[in-house]
Amino acid sequence: MKRLSKAVRTAVAACMAFAVCGVMAGCSSGEEYTPQLGSPKISSPAIGEDGTLRVGVNTNNSPLAGKSGDRIIGIDVDIAAALADDLGLKLDVIDVGNNATDAIDNGEVDVVLGIDSTTKHDGYWTSSQYLPTGVVLFAPEGNDDPAPTADSDVKIAAQVSSKSAWAVTNTFGEDSLVSSGDLASAFSDLGSGKVDYVASDAIIGMYAASRQGVNVEIAALLDTAGGYCAMCANDDTELQEAVGSALDGLVSNGTVDVIEDKWLGKPVNLNGVPKVASNSPKSSNVEDGDGQTTEGEQSEEGASGAGSSTSSSSSSSASSSAGNSNR
Repeated sequence: MKRLSKAVRTAVAACMAFAVCGVMAGCSSGEEYTPQLGSPKISSPAIGEDGTLRVGVNTNNSPLAGKSGDRIIGIDVDIAAALADDLGLKLDVIDVGNNATDAIDNGEVDVVLGIDSTTKHDGYWTSSQYLPTGVVLFAPEGNDDPAPTADSDVKIAAQVSSKSAWAVTNTFGEDSLVSSGDLASAFSDLGSGKVDYVASDAIIGMYAASRQGVNVEIAALLDTAGGYCAMCANDDTELQEAVGSALDGLVSNGTVDVIEDKWLGKPVNLNGVPKVASNSPKSSNVEDGDGQTTEGEQSEEGASGAGSSTSSSSSSSASSSAGNSNR
């Protein structure tokens, strides 16, 4: 996908600010702006309620989705607003937690965002991914060093008992791992030069680094890149076509880039990022598979402080929780 220039993204951002204002509080006038909707592109029975797109999100998965007071906010909420607007529909965002399939089966939602594209979802339709991610190594911005290899003598900070920590020890060995209680500390150490890299989920790490004011770039992948996609009922072909086409359009026209700029400081781009090939497993002191401990940077408050639409109190709590997360 060809990236938009910064000037064009800024222009799109201005438009998006109006498009999502009804979902994200903070308009300077104090009044919520409701965008003028076009003609609906889909109706029942493709969606459960005529004129409204009901989108499920997981508010324990910030910065994709989280809560600020009684409001649901985050990257997926902004994308849902743009999606609904493209389809000429009003938006209803619903917290479905980890029960995406149940919410679809029970007719509570039409579509769910934030679905892991690397996981099989038999019996359900999933879209192309609209956000890329994966466990990566972050380096200070402007780093000219070549990507490390499994034999490199490097110090890598990662949150203790996380998938990222396991990836570091599995690839580089236990001597390379510098365990951090939270990602805020890890990126602080990176900024001060105490470590060479930080290992983290790409989206969550970018969010945490932005919150810390540390300018970073992605230096390498520690696993196969994945991403997030939308999910809906397998037999709802009309909705599948509408949602799939709209999401592809939001990616290609730069709208998703603008939303990433807002929450992460810049879009995540894993194209061409080298992958570090691991040697034989070097450590098994962190749970893997279904029992794997995940980084909790996506704590509930983690999304609430990013973006200009949140209050100062929300921003304060988000800084705290971004520092005490564990994914």
